Amino acid sequence: MSESVYRQSFTIEDIHLDRFRRLKPSVLLYFVQEISGQHAALLGTSWEALAEKNLFWAIIRHRIQITRMPTAGETLHLQTWPMPTTRTAYPRATVAYDDQGQEVFRTVALWVLMDLKTRSMVLPGKSGVAVPGILRGDELETPASLTPALLKHNTMRRVGFSELDRNGHMNNTRYLDWVSDLLPSSFHAEQTPAQINLCYLAEAKEDQQLRLSWEMTPEGTLRVDAERTNEDGQVHRIFSAGVTFSQVCTP
Repeated sequence: MSESVYRQSFTIEDIHLDRFRRLKPSVLLYFVQEISGQHAALLGTSWEALAEKNLFWAIIRHRIQITRMPTAGETLHLQTWPMPTTRTAYPRATVAYDDQGQEVFRTVALWVLMDLKTRSMVLPGKSGVAVPGILRGDELETPASLTPALLKHNTMRRVGFSELDRNGHMNNTRYLDWVSDLLPSSFHAEQTPAQINLCYLAEAKEDQQLRLSWEMTPEGTLRVDAERTNEDGQVHRIFSAGVTFSQVCTP
């Protein structure tokens, strides 16, 4: 039987960095996604195994706590483990350490199973998929939903081919690129993410245009809501984000 805690290391390369030589938040999520996928495969729930049951994994919420954003050449040592399954989701925790054993970031994600054809959620009790979970006692609190808000600024953005994953929708990591792009370089030069909350509410597919509403709160949190208007005029909320920033520490 595979170990409950799975470990994998990632070395940060130039392609993973922003213009200030810090790890992109989207790449941080990519590392988490990769190690989670590797562990899922060892547990018998790979993409291919689930596809045979007409299922696929999707993330509906993500909470990230960042101690510091690492830089080029560093190696991050990640550990991930499934938490006990709930009635609706399969929570998974991940924590990353540097070479000195200092924590760099930690996350909790809510994974769910979706029907490949209907694109509707399948509850764990009806899926036939069991994932044994553990609690180490240091997990972040399970991420909550983000309430829609009236936000000051608006912009439009279209989903492109390079942003799609094998499920045919915009990959969850790319939402953080869109969020980061709402603020200019002059802001990112002085501020770096410390906490991130993400809610994925509906699929964003190729060539769909989303309306991004956003605002920076007095507490330093960038609040973002994204919506899509269908041809019938109905508005669907696609994702929401809350990113709290902190001042960049200079040596």
